[in-house]
Amino acid sequence: MIDMFTLHSASANPTLVSLIYTAILAAVLSGAVAWVYEKTFHGLSYSRNFVQSMVLASMVAATIMQAIGDSIARGLGMMGALAIVRFRTNFKDPKDLIFLFAAIAAGIASGVYAWGVAAGGTLAFCLVAVILHKADIGSHRAFDGLLRFTIGSPAQARVVLEAAMQEHLRHFALISLREVAGGTSLDYSYQIKLKKGHDAAGLLKDLSQVTTLGGLHFMMQESTTEL
Repeated sequence: MIDMFTLHSASANPTLVSLIYTAILAAVLSGAVAWVYEKTFHGLSYSRNFVQSMVLASMVAATIMQAIGDSIARGLGMMGALAIVRFRTNFKDPKDLIFLFAAIAAGIASGVYAWGVAAGGTLAFCLVAVILHKADIGSHRAFDGLLRFTIGSPAQARVVLEAAMQEHLRHFALISLREVAGGTSLDYSYQIKLKKGHDAAGLLKDLSQVTTLGGLHFMMQESTTEL
C-alpha cells in the first residue's frame, strides 16, 4: 500500500504518481481554506474570483516547488522569472491576505512533498479560523449595517425618528453628521443593530413616514453579494 505521506522526497525528477498526488492534495487543501474563508467572511465586498484564486495560487505554488526541486540554479532562475511579474492587487482586509498565504503555504508544502505538514497545518488553520469566527473574538459590538438619511427639520422629526429607532433597534451609534443643502438639512449616518424579530424593511417603512426625511439608505454590514 502506498503511503501518501512518505511516497517521495523532494527531487529534480518527481514521479508521475507523486505529481498527481501533489496536485490533488494542493487543490483539496486550498479548497478547504477557500471554503472556510467563504463561511467566515465579514464585509461588504465578497469576491468569488478571490476565492477561486486561492485554489489556483496553491496549485501554482506546488508546481513551482516541484519544478525547483533540490536545484539551487532552478531556484535562482525561478526567482528571476517571478521578479518580472508585478502583483498590484490591493487587499482591503488583512484577513484576505492571511487566507491567501494559507492557501499558498498548503501548495508549497505539497510541492516539496511535506504532505503531512500540509494537511496538518491546513487543518489547524481552518479549525482556528472557524473558532475565531464562532467566538466572535475581536468584535466589541457587532452591527447589522449602516443607516443613512437626510432630515430637513430635525426638531420636528426627532420624536418620530427616535420612536422608530427605539422600536426596531437594539443598538445604534451615530458615526457621521454633516450639513447639506447650504445648511438647511442635516445628513446622519448610524451604525445599527436590529432587535431580534425585526428586519430592515420594517425600520425603513416607519422612517419613511417622516415627511422631512429623505435620501433613506440602508447598507448591510455582512453582504454575500459580489460587488
